[in-house]
Amino acid sequence: MSIAFVSPLRALPACPLALAGSRQAYQAIADKGSGAAVNIDMAEAGETVPAIPAATLVLFRERADGPPELLLVERSKGMVFAGGAIVFPGGRVDADDHHLASRHSHIEAECAAARIAAIRETIEESGVPVGLASAPPSGWLEEARKALHAREKFSALLDAADLALDLEALIPFARWRPNFKETRVFDTRFYIARAPDDLPEAIVDATENVRTFWDSAQATIEAALRGDVHVIFPTHRNLERLALFNTFEEARAHAETVPVETVTPWVEKDGENIFLCIPEGLGYPITRESMKTAKRAGD
Repeated sequence: MSIAFVSPLRALPACPLALAGSRQAYQAIADKGSGAAVNIDMAEAGETVPAIPAATLVLFRERADGPPELLLVERSKGMVFAGGAIVFPGGRVDADDHHLASRHSHIEAECAAARIAAIRETIEESGVPVGLASAPPSGWLEEARKALHAREKFSALLDAADLALDLEALIPFARWRPNFKETRVFDTRFYIARAPDDLPEAIVDATENVRTFWDSAQATIEAALRGDVHVIFPTHRNLERLALFNTFEEARAHAETVPVETVTPWVEKDGENIFLCIPEGLGYPITRESMKTAKRAGD
């Protein structure tokens, strides 16, 4: 079935807000927006749309004078998936990730491969060497990024430098798998990690992305509400959840107590309004948003 909805630039939480700011302020912002009708194709009852395994990494950089900053990238507007959106570094899981995962048999194979994909994509997209068991040799990071862009195998790059991965540095946080008939549907595992103390400057890859930067979860939410940045529904919900934490350790403790269950958004009608919803009880302070404002990857 197909439902038409209007998708302005600004996102509006459609249930009582758990974060700073009033519902009236959010509504006032949304009322200024306008947009063209967009169709959302939903899977039929009992139908499962094929999904591409993927992983993304939320990297925390602690600050003494404020909440942690998160590593974010802005995707090129020409990208088919989430073009122009602010997202966390990440991408699809490839065959070499599974090959590397076999070296970490103490971790479930799919989870190990996803963690490796998150590490590889973060290095490729931002040049930040997270998830390595030791410091890479001088010059390796720059050469590895070039090689990854050329589609060389991550395993070969690690072996050539005698490097190993520290998969325990990545903490499982969430898993999202939409079941809408999009051009591409991803089954994405989210991980959190603390940035290393000797962190090099993040540098955009200038291929899939046009900008990489650090900002707090709350500041990014506020930028989206002003219309300064484009944030899609899964990223928005995860930013709201991440904004609850003042330190990485708070986020880690939360992640270790809240079960990681697959989040599959659905559409629900409430009176005259239609909402995009996610389950309660998985750590998200806001679990539904008006279809008039929800931004999806294909919008």
